[in-house]
Amino acid sequence: MTNKSLGDPYNTESDLRHGAGCGCSSCSESAEHADAQEAGSHKQQRMDQESIMDRAIESAVVRALFNGHDASRRHFMKLIGGGTFAAALASVFPMDAAKALLKDNLGSPEKTDLKVGFVPITCATPIIMAHPMGFYERHGLNVEVIKTAGWAVARDMSLNREYDASHMLTPMPLAMSMGVGSSNMPFIMPAVENINGQAITLHNRHKDKRDPKDWKGFRFAVPFDYSMHNFLLRYYVAEHGLDPDRDIQIRVLPPPEMVANLRAGNVDGYLAPDPFNQRAVWDDVGFIHLLTKELWDGHPCCAFATSRAFAQEYPNSFGALFKAIVEATHYASAQENRVEISEAIAPRNYLNQPVPVIQQVLTGRYADGLGNVKEDPQRIDFDPFPWHSMAVWILTQMKRWGYIDGDVDYKGIAERVYLATECGDLMRDLGHEAPEVTYKSHMIMGKEFDPEQPEEYVNSFEIRRS
Repeated sequence: MTNKSLGDPYNTESDLRHGAGCGCSSCSESAEHADAQEAGSHKQQRMDQESIMDRAIESAVVRALFNGHDASRRHFMKLIGGGTFAAALASVFPMDAAKALLKDNLGSPEKTDLKVGFVPITCATPIIMAHPMGFYERHGLNVEVIKTAGWAVARDMSLNREYDASHMLTPMPLAMSMGVGSSNMPFIMPAVENINGQAITLHNRHKDKRDPKDWKGFRFAVPFDYSMHNFLLRYYVAEHGLDPDRDIQIRVLPPPEMVANLRAGNVDGYLAPDPFNQRAVWDDVGFIHLLTKELWDGHPCCAFATSRAFAQEYPNSFGALFKAIVEATHYASAQENRVEISEAIAPRNYLNQPVPVIQQVLTGRYADGLGNVKEDPQRIDFDPFPWHSMAVWILTQMKRWGYIDGDVDYKGIAERVYLATECGDLMRDLGHEAPEVTYKSHMIMGKEFDPEQPEEYVNSFEIRRS
């Protein structure tokens, strides 16, 4: 099957949406026909690196003109002809100059074969979809995305440099760079993957216990100690007067094991990533108590991270990977792309989930397990900007709950690990808006967090370990 993402943008038959190996239904259905048609006309030769870049730039420009709507592009090409359009575009846009400039700035990746780990959850959507939809290929990379059982494995594979980069939870690069919970190795987090996108799910037998004050003795699961899931669950129950270390139990479970443990009664609920909240509803074993956006709308969850050593040893490879991830993240942020993306990431080698389950998460039209169908397009969203203030908040919670102690260089750590300035520059280079600052206040359960006063914030909580 041909590489659609690198197809001729002026050809009415080209589909620029997906890449080689795409498992979505439309690609599967058309693969045999497309291959036979190409074999009958001419044998497509393997593109060299420069040709790939040329085609990727042409495709990006044409896609931008049609706001990413491939059906509109093809319809327009049929109306006026691809050659006519190409000539008209060349008269107003310096395509050759753009190609030369971008290729000069990028440089060739020093290492093209990369291994990137991911845990099979919807938070990893940009990292996963970048594989079947061709975002890595556009930047000359041959990326193997490797399904990983859980976060401890992702951490260890990253520390051992068996992964070149990985899908991580936003607190993980901070903890790993500080040597908290693992050996110390400097990591960087160039981009956030998703914001929102988590929920508290309870077993169906607890439908009469919607007040957290009734949860004493409950057993909860989170996917990792150094996770927004752990810190948000602790924050939520503490705001309702429960001590998360004394009044409830919190245990770590890999996300793919959560529904089975809920069904078996091993846990009463979990604060977890999707699709496992929605899967519990789909399997009729649990209900969605609340979405975490109700606690902090716009909170970060997962991220793209790598060791600082990788970025220093292979700067062009790192830059190409960074661009691919940011482009995929922005593509995922557009609601009109969510159904298509759901099909692309559903197959066994990615999420291995029913397409309707993923669509409920990504589109925000979902059953909550309580008899309601809800509409919330922001249930999950995708924004790559790694706010330094978010890192500072995470560090305050690590201190609040005793994961770190003593004096903490909040801003110093945040700015070494989260590449907010670099991400903002890249977003602007790619034609997207980006914040002009890297710190801002955040509202969490009605309480304002000021990143300029982190110690005062930690000490403002009655329930804490620090």
